[in-house]
Amino acid sequence: MTLACLRPAAAALAVTLSLLVAPAAQARPSAENPYERGPAPTVASIEAARGPFGTAETRVSATAVRGFGGGTIYYPTDTSQGTFGAVAVAPGFTASQSSMSWLGPRLASQGFVIFTIDTLGRYDQPAARGDQLLAALDYLTQSSSVRGRIDGSRLAVMGHSMGGGGSLEAAKDRPALQAAIPLTPWNATKNWSSVRTPTLIIGAERDSVASVAAHSEPFYASLPSTLDRAYLELAGASHFAPNVANVTIAKYSISWLKRFVDNDTRYEQFLCPLPSGSAISEYRGNCPHQG
Repeated sequence: MTLACLRPAAAALAVTLSLLVAPAAQARPSAENPYERGPAPTVASIEAARGPFGTAETRVSATAVRGFGGGTIYYPTDTSQGTFGAVAVAPGFTASQSSMSWLGPRLASQGFVIFTIDTLGRYDQPAARGDQLLAALDYLTQSSSVRGRIDGSRLAVMGHSMGGGGSLEAAKDRPALQAAIPLTPWNATKNWSSVRTPTLIIGAERDSVASVAAHSEPFYASLPSTLDRAYLELAGASHFAPNVANVTIAKYSISWLKRFVDNDTRYEQFLCPLPSGSAISEYRGNCPHQG
């Protein structure tokens, strides 16, 4: 990849829950990149269950929002480093936000505001889920209780299955997004050549619901060759791998979000050269002279 250049009173129902303990992040943004958050990364730090930031969470009632079904916001409690990038995460067909809840504190502790959402209907198709992801980002940046912690120019989307297909729809509809990460995505549309958002597609080798041959691989191949893009295939994994804590998904999602939402080149080392290992059956990307 070209990484080097690379309704009313109900609103009050958003209740802040207990803090999740994590060590305080001491590093400050660098002069070269004001969006850097947290200390220099290591393999251990991006594979850890919790990152350097303490986090809290706030529930958002479906009756307090429009355009999506409410959800849970996970956010860093540190206010000393300025604002953070934000990511909306959609569940798959028939699933609720709880199926993606492990990503909330894990990614927030690395220095992001994460919003795992419920959809308006359990059977909503990818295009509708894409619209709801964008509605959730608009709520986050314009109306939520944590809007002051968010840089509205640094936003991203993720999603599982039809939610992953929805993340591609959201990226197509809003090119200003900084990153998209479809997880074992499903979508009847196969051509995403109009996407201009850096996109990491994570497929699963043994996916029998959205097989990589019919979904993840053609999605990746259809993205512009000049786009910052990557395809990671989880070795021996099923369609539902993203529904439980997964070190590989977390590691490369963190690296992708850091690199493209925070412009943090310290994370390039985890993306180029192209990764390999027993947990990965295939990895393709636009690293210079590779893939």
